[in-house]
Amino acid sequence: MQPRTITIDGPAASGKSTVGESLAERLGYLYFDTGAMYRAVTWAALERGIDVDDEEAVTELAEQLRIRVADVTENDGRQYTVLADGIDITWAIRTPQVDANVSAVSAYRGVRRALVAKQREIAADTAVVMVGRDIGTVVLPEADLKIYLDATVEERARRRWREMKERGKNADYQAVLRSMRRRDKIDRSRDVSPLRPAEDAVKIDTTKMDVETVVDTTERLVEDQGCP
Repeated sequence: MQPRTITIDGPAASGKSTVGESLAERLGYLYFDTGAMYRAVTWAALERGIDVDDEEAVTELAEQLRIRVADVTENDGRQYTVLADGIDITWAIRTPQVDANVSAVSAYRGVRRALVAKQREIAADTAVVMVGRDIGTVVLPEADLKIYLDATVEERARRRWREMKERGKNADYQAVLRSMRRRDKIDRSRDVSPLRPAEDAVKIDTTKMDVETVVDTTERLVEDQGCP
């Protein structure tokens, strides 16, 4: 039987979102990027003047914020539309300011508890390719297929830098690289749900692979698991 729940984890800019979206489209599954939820909470905290170091206040915000990840509503290169209390924040959550603070916000136990509950509800209702940093280890530890994508930090920084330049943003590669290294350190060393591959995850190094090759590789994993 073909796997119904597929998780794709990995560090920032390892290719999770692009690969996850393409794989879900090929399979006819729901694509869901959980990172958008943590980014939405981070954006809302910054927008409302809430100190991101105030764990209690940020946790309360995560519990109350109405986050919706919907289908594409604008032809501007987005993979999905992110709404926070009805406001389209799809690109607002991709700014350097959100990048610099999202790891701290996502490390809070209460924030993760609030959002993980919502993520599990989604996976229980439909066949899904769910993407994030702790999906295979925490959110869906019983998932049918777990994949972990990685790449060198230099290559991941280049990918994020190119993405920002393509959107017309004035980005400095060295600054992006420093931010990426800082985020990796926070993600991998946090007490709650640290970034790491699940023991039974299939690991793929995407450093020298193009997107199509990675997607083909993941699709073969699905087909192999579905063979009788």
